[in-house]
Amino acid sequence: MTARILIVEDESAIRDMLTFVLDQHGFQTVSAEDFEQGVQKLVEPYPDLVLLDWMLPGGSGVQLAKQIRSQEHTRQLPIIMLTARGEEEDRVRGLEVGADDYITKPFSPKELVARIKAVLRRSAPTRLEEVIEVRGLKLDPVSHRVSVDESLLDMGPTEFRLLHFFMTHPERVYSREQLLDNVWGTNVYVEDRTVDVHIRRLRKAIQLNGHDSLIQTVRGAGYRFSTKI
Repeated sequence: MTARILIVEDESAIRDMLTFVLDQHGFQTVSAEDFEQGVQKLVEPYPDLVLLDWMLPGGSGVQLAKQIRSQEHTRQLPIIMLTARGEEEDRVRGLEVGADDYITKPFSPKELVARIKAVLRRSAPTRLEEVIEVRGLKLDPVSHRVSVDESLLDMGPTEFRLLHFFMTHPERVYSREQLLDNVWGTNVYVEDRTVDVHIRRLRKAIQLNGHDSLIQTVRGAGYRFSTKI
């Protein structure tokens, strides 16, 4: 699965260079040249990562990072700050407002790509087409297969997406509304109780060797994927 990168950078030469480098390495890119455009580009399909310049017309990168972290649908987006500032206190400030990494200009394209891949790998392994495995339950995003101890499991596409989301976001409780937004999308009308139906189907599909117990119901809150009792 190709990662989609939002580049928010006001200097056209740097923005064009970033676009060229990332396109050459197989990423999808979308760009914005100021604060307002950056906000406007944070819509579906959401980017998988934001490259965010520190200084922007109309607002700062720090302000935009805060806005990204304050919104339900974007708060999990990885952010890498791009800046000419090299002082330690500025780096700390960028990280404190929610940046996942910080790279100081000038930087080499090789370093930038390595940083992007590292952040994506930390945030969601399947974006880099890596197989996820939990207690013998294995999900392969490339072949779109789920198996338990080499035995293939049969499940529908919605259950696959639901399991994919759970396995990349373990140990956190998600309400039905949050699961609808993250798995079905914000532009699709589905009733909350539909989530319960697909949870039951998913549990049935992965019940081999008791893996259905990994999907826990948290009364009054929602569901959690966890290896802990």
